[in-house]
Amino acid sequence: MNDDLQATNDDGEAVHVVIEPSGMTHADVLAVARHGAVVKLSEATLTGIARTRADVERLAESPTPVYGVSTGFGALAQRHIPVESRVQLQRSLVRSHAAGWGETVPGEVVRAMMTLRLKTLCSGRTGVRPVVAQTLAALLNASITPVVHEYGSLGCSGDLAPLAHCALTLMGEGQAAGPDGVVTESADLLEQAGIEPVELREKEGLALINGTDGMLGMLIIGVDDLTRLCDAADLIAALSVEALMGTDQVFRPQLQALRPHPGQVLSASRMFGALRDSPIVASHREGDSKVQDAYSVRCAPQVTGGLRDTIRHATSVADAELAAAIDNPVILDDGAVSSNGNFHGAPVAYVLDFLAIPAADLGSMSERRTDRMLDPNRSHGLPAFLANEPGVDSGLMIAQYTQAGLVTQLKALASPASVDSIPSSAMQEDHVSMGWHAGLKLRKSVENLTAVLGIELMAGARAVELRPTEPGPATSELVSNLRAVLPGIGPDRFLAPEIAAAADFVRAMS
Repeated sequence: MNDDLQATNDDGEAVHVVIEPSGMTHADVLAVARHGAVVKLSEATLTGIARTRADVERLAESPTPVYGVSTGFGALAQRHIPVESRVQLQRSLVRSHAAGWGETVPGEVVRAMMTLRLKTLCSGRTGVRPVVAQTLAALLNASITPVVHEYGSLGCSGDLAPLAHCALTLMGEGQAAGPDGVVTESADLLEQAGIEPVELREKEGLALINGTDGMLGMLIIGVDDLTRLCDAADLIAALSVEALMGTDQVFRPQLQALRPHPGQVLSASRMFGALRDSPIVASHREGDSKVQDAYSVRCAPQVTGGLRDTIRHATSVADAELAAAIDNPVILDDGAVSSNGNFHGAPVAYVLDFLAIPAADLGSMSERRTDRMLDPNRSHGLPAFLANEPGVDSGLMIAQYTQAGLVTQLKALASPASVDSIPSSAMQEDHVSMGWHAGLKLRKSVENLTAVLGIELMAGARAVELRPTEPGPATSELVSNLRAVLPGIGPDRFLAPEIAAAADFVRAMS
């Protein structure tokens, strides 16, 4: 396994995630997807998988057609498949459904998708053999990441094409990235890792592709990213309050208690704490002619807090989905195989779309604070565009243009994907969720918001350094840490690398 990927504890030992039939937590999924934790399957898990596999094999021998076991799929579900053709049926299913196109999906999304599909296989509801789950775990542990493309899922009947590309690697076909990140043939990577490709049998191809795992993986990752960005946004906004000679009094707990939205209360508390003992804030507490700060300064906790509360709701949806066993058909406790509609991605699609709305609004408010800092008519004594020598230098003038462009795209990305539906499979699948596309949009929203906050941080740091009074301890530490990777004000220089570095800094803030 790639040592850069594998998670270790404080003693340098590899972190293990043991998958039980009861499922996984958000932290488990992130540990495997982002940090390379080692996956292990418990004995109870393997026993449960074997038990339901026996039910599938019993049904496979029956002359009565059973969907997914002895029939075709989708609009071809009425066609009975003879025993001698069923291995080919599963192989053909995976090959034909691995029909993705477009840019390669990031490895952490693919690993999350694989981990979540493994979680469902381990629920004992899908009817696969233990070897299928064990081999999928082996791929994760060997850091073999199938090549998955952006297009191919409609978010109903599962994330079909993305999951089929993963199943293709399990069969030793298609392409994947190895531990070194180099893309090559899956068969070669499996051979190098000592993993035997799986010959899929009844029900197994369908069980590998019929789930909401891609969109759920992007939701779990997005929630993690946005939670950390909310923390960063609170501290950056506090810095902007100092830069704009704002007051901290609107963030007092007594005022938040009058409107007790949990996210707002938390963000206001964090900003109030960050501004505690700020010499800049204290310097104009008396004799300031301003009656009120602008909304983008005064109302920061209401917007960031709104995103926090949306995250809380999205987390509850993800929790329910993590507790689910999504496949069609599923094996019930009495051994019966039942068709169902639990693969429809609507609940996940809605919150993926929902999260993009406050993310866009937070970016919009951040840009407005930046613009105020660059405008000498509204910045309370700062030089135009925070330039070293305004006129000769343009300072952060065009950085704000970039920020505005990012915000414009954030607003476009806030348009929901889940309200769309294009029927497929000869009208058998006549309503779909588009949850996969909602997830892709949210990932782009997170990327844009990170850069927007980075540009605000660049401006805020320059602004407080131009004030005659020092910022508070918390924001001073923030500026000091930023200056370890970015220089301060000076003659104009190549800004694109600095914006990229600022975004990286924000990404790593918490």
